[in-house]
Amino acid sequence: MPGFNTLRVPKKYQDGSLAFLCRERQSFDSRLRCSRSYISHSSLVLFVFPFVYQSTCCFLQSPRPQIFNMKFSSSVVAAAALTGASAHTIMTNLVSNGVVNGVGVGIRVPSYDGPITDVSTSDIACNGGPNPTTPSNVVIDVKAGSTVQTYWRHTLTSTSSDVIDSSHKGPVMAYMKKVTDAKTDTGIGGGWFKISQDGYDSSSKLWAVDKLISNGGVQSITIPSCIANGQYLLRGEIIALHAASSTNGAQFYMECAQINVTGGTGSVSPATVSLPGAYKSTDPGILFNLYVSPISYTIPGPSVFSCSGGGGVTTPPATTPTTPATTAPPPQQTSTTPPTTGTGSPLYGQCGGTGWTGPTTCASGTCKATNEWYSQCLP
Repeated sequence: MPGFNTLRVPKKYQDGSLAFLCRERQSFDSRLRCSRSYISHSSLVLFVFPFVYQSTCCFLQSPRPQIFNMKFSSSVVAAAALTGASAHTIMTNLVSNGVVNGVGVGIRVPSYDGPITDVSTSDIACNGGPNPTTPSNVVIDVKAGSTVQTYWRHTLTSTSSDVIDSSHKGPVMAYMKKVTDAKTDTGIGGGWFKISQDGYDSSSKLWAVDKLISNGGVQSITIPSCIANGQYLLRGEIIALHAASSTNGAQFYMECAQINVTGGTGSVSPATVSLPGAYKSTDPGILFNLYVSPISYTIPGPSVFSCSGGGGVTTPPATTPTTPATTAPPPQQTSTTPPTTGTGSPLYGQCGGTGWTGPTTCASGTCKATNEWYSQCLP
């Protein structure tokens, strides 16, 4: 197989034609050959079709193929956004005391697996809005000092082999918030403290999402031993950075589990932050170009709380509503925006959808609705 930077591509397709893209594991005839290794070399899905679950870079055999030097460019970065809805993820289960609780047991799982992209909205706390969540009447017992696991899956029915698309690289984190009633507290406002995080490992060149996929979607979280007993929200979070080079391009996936902590010493009170409030759209770990080397990445949000000291910046707590997140489906979006030039979302960037607060016009291309939650600038 040729190296990634010297793919043999027929001249007529050197414009990056979509003819080179194919579905993973698809059968090909003798004129079409694919290699998943190109994806691992590029850490990027190139010129992908909308709705493709996992794509591979392909090349066609030709009597007179020419060497095509594939350079990274802003258009390639924008193309990564096209992995779309097929690459989303949900935190589905919580494992505590060796018990694997069922899908949605003690977790407010959404009916749709889409991301939150605006960090200033209340949906950044425990999801909702464009991804209506289902309340749970279960609070799961958790021992302070123990390690629990959360399961991440592409959909509510996916297995451990279908976690999130590998192009969605980024950090994996966990937060907690002490509440009076974990079944009804929305999580919006102050009281949050971070208890774990993993970003980019420069020695292995692996992102936390890479490790999560390799681990079958299992996120291990240690509950601090020094916190007070009582009910908490446990918030798992993934930030996908494949389209984060533009404002509101980073994709946030989060769910809140409802837990009751026992055996804590209560000897340390964590410093806390507010959600929304802990993140800004311009934070270096949120507005970030994934495709620039060498990679230098700062995980956004507060520092990790530790019983031995450290753990965030205290912010004034906001009033927390006690009404559970709505389960009503969002309204259908069917309109599209005419082609525009100048300001607006870049080609292949998001330009609309329920809950979207970013640009609704396209600097290049046409804004087309793929579903009620997501519209995209397409050629």
